[in-house]
Amino acid sequence: MAEDTHEDRGARRLFLRKVGLVAGAGFVGAAITPVFAKSKSADTSGDVAVMQGALAVEHEGIAAYEIAGGSGLLRPPTLKLALLFQGHHKQHRDALAGLIQKAGGTPVAQKTDAEYTKALNLGSLKTEADVVALATKLELGATNAYAGQVAALRDHQLAHLFTQLATDETVHWTTLNNAAGVPIPEKAFLFG
Repeated sequence: MAEDTHEDRGARRLFLRKVGLVAGAGFVGAAITPVFAKSKSADTSGDVAVMQGALAVEHEGIAAYEIAGGSGLLRPPTLKLALLFQGHHKQHRDALAGLIQKAGGTPVAQKTDAEYTKALNLGSLKTEADVVALATKLELGATNAYAGQVAALRDHQLAHLFTQLATDETVHWTTLNNAAGVPIPEKAFLFG
């Protein structure tokens, strides 16, 4: 695994600040039913803010896979994997949006493809390896963000959801690293 540079740490901090507390992906639909089923008097505004940030990042991930997938840079097996991961992110998006609505919020809207292309510098991608490297970096950021936000959540069932999201992101990161031939890091505590 590449050395964590000052630039990477700064980008990660900016990323977390930009999304308003969180990033990322990984949800099983059955888990949404009990969340926010408690008394309406419970203060869930902090949890909603965390989910809004997560939803913004899910929108970003969906767009990144869509734009990169349509670039013509990916071989069929890689494109198949990208579309699978994009499908996971769409399920995460739908689950988070539903929970935000259930809590009385209005889900954050997605941006335009042009905005995502600029923000993620997608125009600089020239090879399949470039696409895989960017996807790996985004999945790692999402994994760390979800893992880092669990303690901020008041609703324990929502915290469980975020551990599921972090787990999906970890699977994505691991699979992408494997596809790129990156060895498993020797040090433990890879995430968070």
